[in-house]
Amino acid sequence: MKIATAASAASALKPSPQPTSLPRNPAPSPPLSSSARKPKLSPAKPTRNTGKVVRIEHALLSPYTPDGYTAALQQFIAAESPDTIVFPHTYQVRDYAPALAACLGRVLIGDVTAINDGPVFVRSLMQGRLSGSYKSAGAPSLISVQSGAFRAEETQSSPAEISTFTPTIEASQIRTRPGEPFRGTAQTVDLGSAPMIVAVGRGIREEGNLNLVQDLAASIGAELAASRPICDNGWLPIERQVGSSGQTVAPKLYLAVGISGAIQHLVGMKGSQCIVAINKDPEAPIFEVADYGIVGDLFEVVPALTEALKSAKG
Repeated sequence: MKIATAASAASALKPSPQPTSLPRNPAPSPPLSSSARKPKLSPAKPTRNTGKVVRIEHALLSPYTPDGYTAALQQFIAAESPDTIVFPHTYQVRDYAPALAACLGRVLIGDVTAINDGPVFVRSLMQGRLSGSYKSAGAPSLISVQSGAFRAEETQSSPAEISTFTPTIEASQIRTRPGEPFRGTAQTVDLGSAPMIVAVGRGIREEGNLNLVQDLAASIGAELAASRPICDNGWLPIERQVGSSGQTVAPKLYLAVGISGAIQHLVGMKGSQCIVAINKDPEAPIFEVADYGIVGDLFEVVPALTEALKSAKG
């Protein structure tokens, strides 16, 4: 972690047309010679080739029912014999994927946050206090991955084969009748897709001080987020909460203001590419995961940082 002043942090936070990921706890760099200061070409980003895309189509798959999805996917898996089936860890997947796993005689490893060699699947336990490692015996492996836990890789531009799979489903197999779909509020925020986030914690003291971080977020075009105490007090809506009981995010920049770094919050943002922390306590746990740390009173640092960022943008 690097300790920075408000002025130096402003230059680090200035939006760049080619943002880069900063390593955790980087070692000090030696002085650069004039020749070493020449710009270097960025290494090529890893790419993946999408070999085939399959559309599963049947009239009884709309509207969604767990019975319909389970029957369709069971037939598709039997036809394709995949080694691993990966789902997003959504409410809908949690509705039908366990039943699908049971029909296949397999176990669903849910809410995966990392995949190690083996493959070994890692998931959080006890609200992020512990991590469990799981290895599937045989194939296929069924896993669901936590939102924001993995960064997307670029795909090659070569065209993929597109085919259609039509399962055999009888109306008698559908045992449920769906009701009206849930409609979220118009103000619902998807923090998982935000490239930059400014998050505020209990260090802000009172609701009336939120305008400080709101101005900071606006100066860099970032979304505003919060730790659980802020949302529990009703100062910000629950959809802006980051952590084990909120959203999991992995933005290019995560600026934590007045957040001590409880484990429940860290599990929701530790995958961010660059973490900047502002806290007056130099021993705050948030600094253990931060790339840059500003030790100081947020009521002095944040206004100065906001002004520096506005000046840098001209």
